[in-house]
Amino acid sequence: TYAMEVESNKTYMLRIISAALNDQLFFNIAGHNMTVVEIDAVYCRPFSTHALLLAPGQTTNVLVRTNQVPGRYFVAAKPFMDVPIPVDNKTATGILQYKGVPNSVVPSMPPLLSKNDVGFVKSFNDKLRSLNSPQFPANVPLQIDRHLFFTVGLGRDPCPTCLNGTRFIGAINNITFTLPTVALLQAHYSRISGVFTRDFPDRPPTVFNFTGAPLKANLGTKVGTRLSWIPFNSTVELVLQGTNLVGVESHPFHLHGYNFFIVGRGIGNFDPDKDPASFNLIDPPERNTIAVPTGGWTAIRFRANNP
Repeated sequence: TYAMEVESNKTYMLRIISAALNDQLFFNIAGHNMTVVEIDAVYCRPFSTHALLLAPGQTTNVLVRTNQVPGRYFVAAKPFMDVPIPVDNKTATGILQYKGVPNSVVPSMPPLLSKNDVGFVKSFNDKLRSLNSPQFPANVPLQIDRHLFFTVGLGRDPCPTCLNGTRFIGAINNITFTLPTVALLQAHYSRISGVFTRDFPDRPPTVFNFTGAPLKANLGTKVGTRLSWIPFNSTVELVLQGTNLVGVESHPFHLHGYNFFIVGRGIGNFDPDKDPASFNLIDPPERNTIAVPTGGWTAIRFRANNP
């Protein structure tokens, strides 16, 4: 078991990276609070917490003060899962070990959150805010050039060599990505035709009750190398809507090459007439990876300035 030796009455900065593939993870240290100061390499408004929540690919920097009785303290990580899906509900551990304390001392265990503690998750996410200071302003796009609405979820794809002849696939707007044999940027800059198309839809082609009772039927998941073509330096609002296709769960989402502002989130279906009124356009958290909530939606804004 990994042990990190620390000295008493010091302040340590821990850079915590979630290398998970699917599940969000809780993280805490027995007997010690953590002060969150940075998310996805962006400063945030500091706040103290006894536990963290990280989605796959997210990073969080925290300050930890070693002001407890010298001893050995377990560092613990375990899954968060708020739907009845089988999950490997084990707890991974490391040890925070004060200098001079022998290895024979049994580490103390932190109180662990239940795997479906949605109350803590909401409270933690609500505390994530940008600094929005003169030195580190939150340049949230206020005028939007392009509105996108993407459904995210699962689909089924025919697969003769798979069990039962089908396989699960991830889909956005009911389209799953086909990896090209030529790199997308190479095809773009070299003007190579036939590698991709520019017709990825701004909205799902089929509208249904996205978060109603789980649908077992496949709505005809399409495959293709289809790109959403966005003019340089335009401002974009993207609503990511979770769906009940096949099953409902949280989905990690990363926008490569960008930071974005998380201006809103909610449970159920996004309401374009009512929900924007509650958007945080003052100090929303800025990051590059999020988890679309189970049976819910997330709205992000960014400027398309990195071709």
